Amino acid sequence: MEDKSSREKPTAQWLLLIHRIPPKPQYLRAKVWRRLQSLGAVPIKNSVYVLPDTDQTQEDFQWVLREVVAGGGEAELCEARFVDGLSDEQVIGLFRDARDRDYSAIAEEARQLAERVSDSEPADKVRAEIESSLVRFRRRLAEVAAIDYFEAPARREAEERLAALETSAQPTRPAPAANVSGLAGRLPEFRGRAWVTRQGIHVDRIASAWLIRRFIDPEARFRFVPGNGYHPQPGEIRFDMFEAEFTHEGNCCTFEVLSKRFALDDPALRLIAEIIHDIDLKDSKFGREEVPGITSLIAGIALAHKKDEIRLQRGAAHLDDLYAYFRRQGDGSAPRPPSAVPQEKTSKASGEKP
Repeated sequence: MEDKSSREKPTAQWLLLIHRIPPKPQYLRAKVWRRLQSLGAVPIKNSVYVLPDTDQTQEDFQWVLREVVAGGGEAELCEARFVDGLSDEQVIGLFRDARDRDYSAIAEEARQLAERVSDSEPADKVRAEIESSLVRFRRRLAEVAAIDYFEAPARREAEERLAALETSAQPTRPAPAANVSGLAGRLPEFRGRAWVTRQGIHVDRIASAWLIRRFIDPEARFRFVPGNGYHPQPGEIRFDMFEAEFTHEGNCCTFEVLSKRFALDDPALRLIAEIIHDIDLKDSKFGREEVPGITSLIAGIALAHKKDEIRLQRGAAHLDDLYAYFRRQGDGSAPRPPSAVPQEKTSKASGEKP
């Protein structure tokens, strides 16, 4: 019988980029450094950078390698594991420290801006500055999160700072009507209902219907009616239409309103809400990088399918996949380096193509 204690423990697999850059042209060193920073690579020795070994990071390093060689330098790309000296945990610590610095810089900028906001409602000029800065902060946060391979802990503080800053920029609004507020504990009242919205559904109505059926009313029945002159039937609930029970409020789209009213406190849903907001309101409030692609996807669904039932079916399938992706990131199960012990290999870029 095999002794389980004698089995070799899985070891993380890494990519090493070893490069030598000539003194001229002078811009090449700075250019390569910026590229490595944008990839989230960290140095472990002079001119030796490391990334987790995935198909994407290997391709990224290969492009840097080609830039070095094209500029007259030399570079090697290696698959390796650390046997002595640095441990895997120490290398992971280098990645987390680097991303913590990035997140902390965002949080500090947000804190400094927040200090300028008084306890009273901020003036329009200050509010406009905050909203403009939030777009920049959220874009930067998304860029850092994309290269945060090992869940740096400072991300939470940065997100909280941005959320607080966003709240401070909002003008004071009256509380929602009592009959549709605080609905988290009243979900049974919204089960098996007929949900009504305007015909020709697009991004906010597609996403809101998906949210309703997935998280609020699994037995929801949807009706798509003309936008003007419709008189609701007893028991129907309207959304994203004139005088609806759930529709835009202030600068929140219907998807956001539903999420808040029913207290759907899910990080993955929050990210989807930011995307839907940016597409529907077209204000780039969150600066989500996914917006152009999903905008084209929804437009394609609308062009290819005239029936709202099919639009909803197609859109819901894509939203299921997007939600699964964001949930996986939030649960800490985003792609990680393979655990299998690699065979070390080296390819000299100056002698052969990567």
